[in-house]
Amino acid sequence: MDIQRHVDLRPYNTLGISVLADYFIEVSSLDGLSEAIEFSSRRRLRRVFIGGGSNLVLRGDIHGLVIRMAMRGIRCESSGDERLVTVAAGENWDELVKYSLAQGWYGLENLISIPGQAGAAPIQNIGAYGVELANVLDSVTGWDINLNGLRTLSADDCQLAYRDSVFKGALRDVFIITAITLRLSAKPAPNLSYPALLEALAAQAPEQAPSPELIAATVAMVRADKLPDYRREPNVGSFFKNPIISKNLAQELVAQYPALPHWPMTDGRFKVAAAWLVDQAGWKGKRRGAVGIHPRQAIVLVNYDGADGAEVLAFADAIQADVLARFNVDLEIEPRVY
Repeated sequence: MDIQRHVDLRPYNTLGISVLADYFIEVSSLDGLSEAIEFSSRRRLRRVFIGGGSNLVLRGDIHGLVIRMAMRGIRCESSGDERLVTVAAGENWDELVKYSLAQGWYGLENLISIPGQAGAAPIQNIGAYGVELANVLDSVTGWDINLNGLRTLSADDCQLAYRDSVFKGALRDVFIITAITLRLSAKPAPNLSYPALLEALAAQAPEQAPSPELIAATVAMVRADKLPDYRREPNVGSFFKNPIISKNLAQELVAQYPALPHWPMTDGRFKVAAAWLVDQAGWKGKRRGAVGIHPRQAIVLVNYDGADGAEVLAFADAIQADVLARFNVDLEIEPRVY
């Protein structure tokens, strides 16, 4: 095992926070993963699993073993138009979407330009422009630490919900995703349910039927225009989830603020736009020290000048407190905090 000591994790998180890991290893095989888990067990070390680091806030030094998932590989099984695509956890998600399009495997086009690795996709049920991973996920394979071996979960077993899954609950830190299997198709079936995507497509090619390739190119263009590149402005994408609130509170807020974007949920509650709440509270474009909210996107928090995790979280706390005081809505942080 190539276990390193006292490794700076700044290159391994897109928020650009510099903390030290007592121990660090990249694993590219199941044997390597098993050995790393065994090493940490023998030494009674805390284990922290990371992938692309695009959904992390590092609060302080990690006194334990950081295991970075680096398994690679893509394989496809065909049956008629169906393509069952199994992807190793360490594959880059954006590159996977581009590769799938090149192969004529459709279903991921709306999810292009999302940073991170494939293994993290089920954890928060990534979604964008009308599509969630739940729409295409077949199963997830991972290492069950309690069983000391591999097992596979069906999509239903994963309990996918809005930015949520069983991997944030009962299986948190005990089921380590090693591969995901996606149910894609050789037959295009464009998902155009997201109004902003339809508008952008109409502006791009008003007379052209939207192919998966055009959808992907349009989504990539819109995301690039709206969201900062973490390589130039360190961030983790959406820092706050869209809150889900009671019907009564939603009715009260919409009566007072008719412009509030809101969407009914199947259980009678409503989802409201976190970005609108943060913007209306006056935080869009505001900075405090090294941290700020991006001027074009009100739920993207940017580490402008080498802030530490405490400074990032204090800034987020101030936004949450203000939104709660103004609107009686609790904002939940989307990235995982270590």
